Amino acid sequence: MPVKILMPALSPTMTDGKLAKWHVAEGDNVNSGDVIAEIETDKATMEVEAVEEGTVGKLLVSEGSENVAVNAVIALLLEEGESDGDLEGVDVSTDAGPAPTPTPAPEPTPAPAAPAPAPTPPATSADNAQRIFASPLAKRMAQQAGLDLSAISGSGPNGRIIKRDVESALSGGLPAVAAAAEVPAPVTASAPAADPFEPEFELVELTSMRKTIAARLTESKQTVPHFYLRIDCEIDKLLAFRKELNDKADGAYKLSVNDIVIKAAGVALKKVPTANASWSNAGLKLYKSADISVAVAIDGGLITPVIRNADAKGLEDISNEMRALAEKARDGKLMPEEYQGGTFSISNLGMYGVQNFDAVINPPQACILAVGAGEPRPVVKDGALAVATVMSLTLSVDHRAVDGAVGAEYFACLKGLLEDPVTMLL
Repeated sequence: MPVKILMPALSPTMTDGKLAKWHVAEGDNVNSGDVIAEIETDKATMEVEAVEEGTVGKLLVSEGSENVAVNAVIALLLEEGESDGDLEGVDVSTDAGPAPTPTPAPEPTPAPAAPAPAPTPPATSADNAQRIFASPLAKRMAQQAGLDLSAISGSGPNGRIIKRDVESALSGGLPAVAAAAEVPAPVTASAPAADPFEPEFELVELTSMRKTIAARLTESKQTVPHFYLRIDCEIDKLLAFRKELNDKADGAYKLSVNDIVIKAAGVALKKVPTANASWSNAGLKLYKSADISVAVAIDGGLITPVIRNADAKGLEDISNEMRALAEKARDGKLMPEEYQGGTFSISNLGMYGVQNFDAVINPPQACILAVGAGEPRPVVKDGALAVATVMSLTLSVDHRAVDGAVGAEYFACLKGLLEDPVTMLL
């Protein structure tokens, strides 16, 4: 029997994805371990390898298809000795079991002698509509062909409509929904009238990543009680420290200010562990490791690869690891374990000349540090006006998990580490 190739779950939270590209065609021979497709999730594009060997008999999902459900059958693989004829009748539905049996209606109760006429429910009432059981592929095929599923008889288990039923309906000339249905569409389904005063624009299709960013950040701002702490750090010692280490590196690494901020943020979390927290309804989670998520801008959005145990790593390791992760992020090659599970986030816009900004918390984390540009500013030292290189930081905090006093204690610790980076070694 042909082997079903399923849409893989590439992360614990993935429910669907985009089949970005096929690396095989029908008739190709594949071996276990061969790359057969690329799947695009909200975070990255990942390669899918074959786990069986055989001949590609049928590609059921075309390149570029979006919202392909996890565990949906995307292709059929013919095993040794099988031919195209063996593809006929293969059920590509993905339900774990047969369709549920409808609950029988209760016995009718005799009506009173003078009943009041009951209002007639509208034809489009969802409560009165008969449920139609069909495989995901059959639904998709019917939708694309404009067929009314209620007019198709199912030959699958318990009358379930499957692929061959839709194909039979197509060959038999079943009329399209638009021609058969006479019930007017609900008012809410109609498209809004175009605004005659709206400027001309180009509509850019939303990617899975952009949809996820929109959903998560909307949820964060609506459900997480943000408060903000701001502080200025004099970083002349940090810049001198960085220059000295880079001069001694002999090309082995090149430290950035952000690398040092990552290290300092991790050390500060170890010194103030109550800031390394997140909120849950079951209780407050206090994390034992300082795993720093670092925002990286990529085409179409951003992603946050994680530097794990940042407090315990040397600056050279942090620098090399961050550079490798950023490159993989821009190529869409990050693995789920490389961008999930951070306990604290950093977003740095200093390289764009941004002086300060407020970052949106990345749930379930409780804190995100916004890093601005270091620039010469007037400061007062020993009662006299002087010039120092100053970097502005803003800490966005989830007040459910971290109180103001804890946030302030963490910020004071971080400021001390950045203004005198040698103390990170203590």
